[in-house]
Amino acid sequence: MIPVGEFRNLGIEQNSKFRVLKPWWDVFSEYICVAMLMIGVFGCTLQLTQDKIACLPSHLTSPTPEAIDCSHIRTYRENETSKTTVAKPAKPILQEVVGRKNNLDIHQYVFVNHHCYERFVHWFAKFFPYLVVIHTMIFMVASSFWFKFPGTSSKIDLFVTILGKCFDSPWTTRALSEVSEERGEEKLVSWRRNTMSKDATDRRTEGEETTGLLLRSASVKSNPEKKVQEPQSALSLLDKKEGEQAKALFEKVKKFRTHVEEADILRIMYVLQTSLKVFKFLLIIIYTSVLVPHIEIVVRCYVPPELTGFDIYCCNHNKAHLFSKLAYCYICFVGVYGLLCIYTLYWLFHRPLKEYSFDHVRLETGINDIPDVKNDFAFLLHLVDQYDALYSKRFAVFLSEVSESRLHQLNLNYEWTAKKLRARLAKNTSNRLELHLLMLPGLPDTVFEIPEVQSLKLEQVKNVIIPAGVAKLDSLKELSLIYCPAKLQLPALNHFKEHLKVLNLAFESLDEVPMWMYTLHSLEELDLNGPLTNEVSKSASLDSLRELRALRVLTLHSNLAKIPPSIVDVALQLQQLRIYNDGAKLQAFSTLKKLTSLVSLELVGCELERIPSAVFSLNNLQELDLKENKLTTVEEILSLQHCRRLVTLKLWHNKITYIPDHISKLHSLETLDASWNKLRKLPIRLFHCTTLRHLDVSHNQLTSLPPEIGILQSLQFFSAAFNSLETLPEELFSCKRLKTLVLGNNCLVYLSPRVSNLAQLVRLEIKGNRLESLPHEIGDCPMLTASGLIVDDSLLDQLPLDVRSKLSNS
Repeated sequence: MIPVGEFRNLGIEQNSKFRVLKPWWDVFSEYICVAMLMIGVFGCTLQLTQDKIACLPSHLTSPTPEAIDCSHIRTYRENETSKTTVAKPAKPILQEVVGRKNNLDIHQYVFVNHHCYERFVHWFAKFFPYLVVIHTMIFMVASSFWFKFPGTSSKIDLFVTILGKCFDSPWTTRALSEVSEERGEEKLVSWRRNTMSKDATDRRTEGEETTGLLLRSASVKSNPEKKVQEPQSALSLLDKKEGEQAKALFEKVKKFRTHVEEADILRIMYVLQTSLKVFKFLLIIIYTSVLVPHIEIVVRCYVPPELTGFDIYCCNHNKAHLFSKLAYCYICFVGVYGLLCIYTLYWLFHRPLKEYSFDHVRLETGINDIPDVKNDFAFLLHLVDQYDALYSKRFAVFLSEVSESRLHQLNLNYEWTAKKLRARLAKNTSNRLELHLLMLPGLPDTVFEIPEVQSLKLEQVKNVIIPAGVAKLDSLKELSLIYCPAKLQLPALNHFKEHLKVLNLAFESLDEVPMWMYTLHSLEELDLNGPLTNEVSKSASLDSLRELRALRVLTLHSNLAKIPPSIVDVALQLQQLRIYNDGAKLQAFSTLKKLTSLVSLELVGCELERIPSAVFSLNNLQELDLKENKLTTVEEILSLQHCRRLVTLKLWHNKITYIPDHISKLHSLETLDASWNKLRKLPIRLFHCTTLRHLDVSHNQLTSLPPEIGILQSLQFFSAAFNSLETLPEELFSCKRLKTLVLGNNCLVYLSPRVSNLAQLVRLEIKGNRLESLPHEIGDCPMLTASGLIVDDSLLDQLPLDVRSKLSNS
């Protein structure tokens, strides 16, 4: 007997983990296969355990066995018996009645039985049970072939494994419960709004106002409680280990989707194996229906007479009657099986199985960002829906980016506690207490538990959504988003509109500039670092800045061809404009003329060859910085006299060879920085700018200084370092307000004792010269200390002990 368990590997009982990919018709087909297999096994058992056929010789002879009708045998025997009875006297009554003697022994009967069974019993009647077993095995192999085929089994196994983990993951339960709570709150809010809209009138009564206040206060009170209780519920529902497992599941689902959606092999394989079963069904039905009548109970048999003395035998096929009934039963089962296969083909070609839409899941769960899938991924989900639609619903949670971001947020809160964040607080260049977060997968909610933060800097942080909790940071005045696109919830936006003063943005394309930036009406400083030009028009395309009513400082780090026209929207209040153009040529300056309130203008790296004429119309301009341009002459400096309030002029890092004499027209000039140029001499008229306090001509090619430098009695800072000065005019030491004197890296061989006249000198740098000694009078500078005196160590050691003591005591 063949045990049924031997066929389990062929598909009768597949591993339970594949049950989700078996629709109801496949399950029903398996039961039919089991029934057909039992028919075959039962028939095989009968074939092996019982006699197959029993033959008796016929006393009638015939040249062919087909001409003999075994039904005549009984009539012939009756006639012979009657003749014998008449001719012979009657035997005693007690004598035993015996049949006709054939004079055949047992071995001859065995031979005849085997000979007749092999030669004259129809092959279908002999092998019917084995055919049933073989066909059933083919059906089972065809049904489970895609579970074993290398090109499909790996995908199916991985899908079933991931599906089971997603179904059992605690994060799935948490995500769906959160969505249910949110939708419940939304329904409650919408119900309240509908109720209020129905009862609203032109004049609200006092009772309605009181009710509204109570509702608002209740909601305000309930939100903090929800925020406090949420981490506790998170801890109870999802520990850190489970959070990491859910995070790994998201990554697996992403990779699996990318891998499976590329091909359609699973659906094609399923169609092929179903088509094979339909073909097999038709074949079995046709030939079985034709051959079942050949299962006969009485079989005529011809045996050579020289073997037994008889040539005609009539045989009884012992199991023919039972096999005939089993065959008809088998046909019925195959028919049902075939109908199921035909229905499967109808389902495969009638339904759009190459696409799967999560519309019903999005509608039911409220997770609106679940993407639709296609190809093999879609086909697998269609099969899963036939088993249980709950699987695809829970699986869809791991396709949602919103759900993934919530999980990342939870894991992030575990890792970045408030204590850990406080340890990262430090003062920034604006002297604000800053929290700098670099390359995090998200923004931890614990950031909003540190109320002392004054500046928040997020650099390359992913998926930033600033929640309403930012309102807890009462001291937050500065926000920096460095290559970090951020979204704001409405309460957070309202908070920033009222409290944010400084915004620094760095981005890679103009599309990354957030639209909420244009609504911050309390913003005072805005720093934009990134491309501000449109790829189509190649011109700056900032949106209107009209809402930035408090904007005072605007900084642009970009590659501009012209100044953005939208800056005119803040022309009345804008005081500082800084443009760092990274070596791109700035050509159009018409917008500058309209910035009448501008106090400070920086045009750095703009490839300017001359001072723009639009600058001369800025009557309120006090500071002009033209660093890192291509200026060779500044003849236009005469026109700067129209800027009557100009106090600072920076021409550093250019290629200026001389300064024109009419610089003396700048009567209010207090700071002049002409360092890092190619100046060979300084014009005498320069020193007629008697208001100069800061003069920097370092890193040039100067060989001498005019004596007229002594006219600058207000001079407090003077630097001529990195030149070729050999001597210093004595008049330099008559600038008694001088606090910083930088003369390092020149060719000086002598320092005048009149240095003692500089009573306010705090810093003296003369290192890198050719001095052989220092004047002893240097110790008479009351404000100069040893730390403020930067000279070669050998020169300092040559000073007398009392002079060094004075410097130390100072």
